[in-house]
Amino acid sequence: MNDRPKLNEVTPRLRDFARGQRRDMPRAEALFWEQVRGGRFRSVKFKRQVPIAPYIADFFCASARLIVELDGELHETEERKNHDAARDAWLTSQGFLILRFPNDLVLGNLDAVMTAIGTAIEDRGFPSPASLREAPSPAEGGGFRASAT
Repeated sequence: MNDRPKLNEVTPRLRDFARGQRRDMPRAEALFWEQVRGGRFRSVKFKRQVPIAPYIADFFCASARLIVELDGELHETEERKNHDAARDAWLTSQGFLILRFPNDLVLGNLDAVMTAIGTAIEDRGFPSPASLREAPSPAEGGGFRASAT
């Protein structure tokens, strides 16, 4: 019998809290979600309010192991900054990249936020759909070689 906990075992309480968070999105989260839902952004899939026990990620892109956090005024207190730093350190130790943006930036300059996220996705090795359509150059090993006969 295996007594080890399951990977990312989510409690019913955490799952219910995440479900509630999906229903009551702040304006910045709703705006961001419209940009990324259904693979609209670079054809990568994002989920919202995803439990990654013992935490909940605002937005999660599994293929790039990327977490996007949108922070309102609550996150400006010293106590919350310390909590967020500990949370980010733990998630980073699990192989995730965490990007944090203030809600004001999302509402005022969404293009800058999306550019930063796109760069992070590419840096994590998830190519853009445009790069997949481009043929690799022979110098990159993508060309055909004639075999000697």
